[in-house]
Amino acid sequence: MKTFNLPDLGEGLAEAEIVRWHVTPGDHVKADDPLLAVETAKAIVEVPSPLSGIVKATHGKPGDMVATGGLLVEFEPDSAAPDSGTVVGRMPTSDADFEDTPFNTPSQTPLGNAAPQTERIRAVPAARAVAKRLGIDLTHVQGTGRGGLITIDDVVSTAPASTTVPTTPPTLATVPGESEQLRGPRRAMAHSMAVARDNVMGCTLFDDADLHDWQSDQDVTIRLLRAISEGCAAEPGLNAWFDANALTRRMLSHIDVAIAVDTPEGLIVPVIRNIAGRDVAQLRRDVDRLKRDTRERALKPEDLRDFTFLLSNFGMIAGRYATPVVVPPAVAILACGRLSHDVVATRGGDIAAHLRMPLSLTFDHRCVTGGEAARFMAALIADLQKGS
Repeated sequence: MKTFNLPDLGEGLAEAEIVRWHVTPGDHVKADDPLLAVETAKAIVEVPSPLSGIVKATHGKPGDMVATGGLLVEFEPDSAAPDSGTVVGRMPTSDADFEDTPFNTPSQTPLGNAAPQTERIRAVPAARAVAKRLGIDLTHVQGTGRGGLITIDDVVSTAPASTTVPTTPPTLATVPGESEQLRGPRRAMAHSMAVARDNVMGCTLFDDADLHDWQSDQDVTIRLLRAISEGCAAEPGLNAWFDANALTRRMLSHIDVAIAVDTPEGLIVPVIRNIAGRDVAQLRRDVDRLKRDTRERALKPEDLRDFTFLLSNFGMIAGRYATPVVVPPAVAILACGRLSHDVVATRGGDIAAHLRMPLSLTFDHRCVTGGEAARFMAALIADLQKGS
């Protein structure tokens, strides 16, 4: 008997959601036949069979979350394949980065060490904070929430009678209404934003581009991509990856821009590759394809990773300025607000209404200086203000 565990699909998340199964127990499959589809980091990925044989059991149903490395399928291999009892599909992952270690216990064993890892503890963040303040080991707390989730009340009930329990806000369990589990793009967004919060020192620069000389047929998205390329040429330090642990910065020659796309399922961020010097028509075709694949949930994992710069065109909906969030290892994101006609003073001292584009540039101030960000913005605006 062989088992197949969910491999690390290269998305940086510790789990995936089962979308659909293509097999049932008793089915015979060949190597590379699709077993199931899972959703992780905003893409739906077909997971192939690692071998030929009969499916003896499947684990999990559509909608279930499966941890990377979690059991998916048990096989009876074809007789031609010797059964050594090994686990198929086990790949090194970064699960330890996402495991919840109990309070006041040793950290998890590094990957590759044969020693067992600390058991994961499931608790709401407020319960963790209370447990830490009271010095309570969460491994000794019995969770009464859904699936054994530890709540604030569970922690408080474990505290000694003489302990002064801090005042805490009401838990979700006490608020009327049904909680919705974050899935797919919203779950990936929550993860990305938590990583950014903990790993980026963001600083935002605001300015406006005067579009008074624009011709009527200008493509806003393509003009923004071209201007980003000009900004990166003026200040290459904003098209880079930063490793905070090693304190190293990698300057990148290619400019791959992740464009935020708003969907009913959540924020999805496909990547436009190698924008510098590209033909306008080619860029537009790439943008249209990625937007179409985003709406149809047909993006491939490679369409979502290894970006070097980020762009948010939120102004197509509403809003002028924002403080967009840099997602590491990238170091900068540009946000474009709603275009509007503003009253400006001309060089001759007259008053006129000009079409203007509000711009917000957030950069990681640990590796990008304010001067570099300002020079990037100046080059960007200079290109945007050209008539064509």
